[in-house]
Amino acid sequence: VEPKLKVVVERHPCKVFSAEGLAEVVDPFVTLTSGIIGQQVSGAAAKSIKARFVALFNADIEDAESHIFPHPSAVSTIPLETLRTAGLSQRKAEYIQGLAEKFASGELSAQMLVEGAYEEVFEKLIQVRGLGRWSVEMFACFGLKRLDVFSTGDLGVQRGMASLAGRDISKLKAKGGGKWKYMSEKDMLEMAEKFAPYRSVFMWYMWRVEDVDTAVLE
Repeated sequence: VEPKLKVVVERHPCKVFSAEGLAEVVDPFVTLTSGIIGQQVSGAAAKSIKARFVALFNADIEDAESHIFPHPSAVSTIPLETLRTAGLSQRKAEYIQGLAEKFASGELSAQMLVEGAYEEVFEKLIQVRGLGRWSVEMFACFGLKRLDVFSTGDLGVQRGMASLAGRDISKLKAKGGGKWKYMSEKDMLEMAEKFAPYRSVFMWYMWRVEDVDTAVLE
């Protein structure tokens, strides 16, 4: 381990990819739906909307803590107008219902997403409305616990890697330079290659280098 990285590793235990974290049961539909709900809103707002969304399908259960996340088939058939009463925008309601339809039809399944080759899973998910490249990469990393995911498009990862490489982040930020102002994509890929097939773990530590809060993703 590189000396600078060793300090970060010793300071921040990585629970996400620990034996306990990797043993957690994965529910891709819940994770992906939660991700769409959380797009472009605060963590508090996302939590509130998610609770109201789940409550729509548990009308006969008063205790909110006993509410169960809805099955894709239920979400795929509920009127969009009803979904919107949970606080979802029209577009998010459409995205979630479209996702539910793919799970309900069997086009997407927990088994396929958990066990399939990463390239196949990525191509399937990138075709779902509402899921961009970064969203799919984060889902593969935190939702599926894939160990060799690497996102060059994540600014926090880019900053962490630049800092690890000894670059002055403040100067680079002030200087500007577009998408790759901290480190080029080529340099990022070359640097991360040394950590394959555990680049997800490396990426997690790059966020720690720059103190990026990933709680909402985890």
